[in-house]
Amino acid sequence: MDYIKGFTFGWMSGKGDFRKPEAKESLRLMAERTGSSHVIFALAAHQDHPQAVEVKYRGTHLVDDDELVDMIRYARTLGLRVILKPTVNCTDGTWRAHINFFDIDVPCEPKWKDWFRSYTAFQKHYAAIAEQEKCEMFIVGCEMVQSERRDQEWREVIAGVREVYTGLVSYNTDKYQEDHVKWWDAVDVISSSGYYPIGDWEAQLDRIEQAIAPYGKPFFFAEAGCPSRSGSAQVPNDWGLEGEVSAEEQERFYEAMFRDVSQRDWVRGFGLWDWSAYLHAEKEALTDDGYGVYGKPAEQVIRRFYEGIAVDV
Repeated sequence: MDYIKGFTFGWMSGKGDFRKPEAKESLRLMAERTGSSHVIFALAAHQDHPQAVEVKYRGTHLVDDDELVDMIRYARTLGLRVILKPTVNCTDGTWRAHINFFDIDVPCEPKWKDWFRSYTAFQKHYAAIAEQEKCEMFIVGCEMVQSERRDQEWREVIAGVREVYTGLVSYNTDKYQEDHVKWWDAVDVISSSGYYPIGDWEAQLDRIEQAIAPYGKPFFFAEAGCPSRSGSAQVPNDWGLEGEVSAEEQERFYEAMFRDVSQRDWVRGFGLWDWSAYLHAEKEALTDDGYGVYGKPAEQVIRRFYEGIAVDV
């Protein structure tokens, strides 16, 4: 598998957002300034709460299909390879990892079979677009921790996706969960979210390497990143952490992560988190405490790392 020098783009974009010229200009800047070879278009469907069984993938909370296709085609003109990653958020704000149901069906209670039926239809809808546009990879889910024990249902989701999509299929588990997914044999590429504390990467990489070795599959971090905020390098997954703006903290995190990962040739890339469809003004970059790197020192760290990977092998 080619090394994925990637960024996640346009997370939480809604209807019409990809039609605006600012979005295409943002994608162009991402490609130009970071040295990325891949873009991950992550799409956020909604379900009302963690025990709702309907996944809603039509509405103003998502970009329309035609504008997604147009953005995929624009990415091609920039020389980018495309990964499609449809996932789901709970409208009530609960993290998707907590979507969960009884393991034994109970009358009048929501059921796994109903949720997976809706989720599979959602995935196949976007998998058909990925096939039409020849996307290089399709990621069938992200950080669905409580559901991952449902081995057979996830195998059926993947089989359903393969009915309409012929490219590489991955699943993005959450940090610390790489050794708990028992159905890695069903995907082509194993991926996870690399939000590990600075200073702990070596230990976590040792653990992940052992966990995935029996499957003989390529691996990459479908997400990884850190806010530019004091304290975030220790808890890079905590987007709500209170702290002072610190571009240096973000820079140190990226330097340490790339240093440790560069020693592991089995890690085949990143889908860094994240690049917004609407950028802050560059002159305001050092007042922004989010995950974005536009105009911050971490942007240059990423560019040097990506450009140092001279060829995809």
